[in-house]
Amino acid sequence: MLNIVIFGAPGSGKGTQSERIVEKYGINHISTGDVLRAEIKAGTELGKTAKGYIDQGQLLPDELIIDILASTLDGLKDSKGVIFDGFPRTIAQADALKKMLAERKQAVTVMLDLEVPEDELMKRLILRGQQSGRADDNEETIRKRLTVYHSQTAPLIDWYKQEGLYTHINGLGELERITEDICKAIDQAYNK
Repeated sequence: MLNIVIFGAPGSGKGTQSERIVEKYGINHISTGDVLRAEIKAGTELGKTAKGYIDQGQLLPDELIIDILASTLDGLKDSKGVIFDGFPRTIAQADALKKMLAERKQAVTVMLDLEVPEDELMKRLILRGQQSGRADDNEETIRKRLTVYHSQTAPLIDWYKQEGLYTHINGLGELERITEDICKAIDQAYNK
């Protein structure tokens, strides 16, 4: 199976590229935020537990997130693979994901790091805020989100480099060229 982890700061084009990867490779897209909302809406036991944490303003424990992802993955029996978007966010989560996939005789195929310079991210997100009316796309909030993103992902990038799964993708420039670079990286990793 093709299991991809995609990283990218807010505004890096991660969502757009994830859609293209899903379409090209016929894999499923697993966004932790979407999965959590679906579990809560469905009223599952996992969803009820997650809602309890969220309602109290707390982060969900890694074990709960992994259980929810495992449940989602197990529901995709005929899947050719998945792209994990928004997960993992910590080294503990990356390690738990590795173990959860190993229990299913699977592994992460490649970790894609979609990198865009911070000044370009600011331009993209401010424009998105103007076009969509999203209140969180203002300069102060964007700077905070980017600081959090970089502090969370820097250790993960090193972790995936040690695992031999890291691939840097230049996320600046022509959309088609970025997609081509991503597909080359996926094909190369998948055919190892």
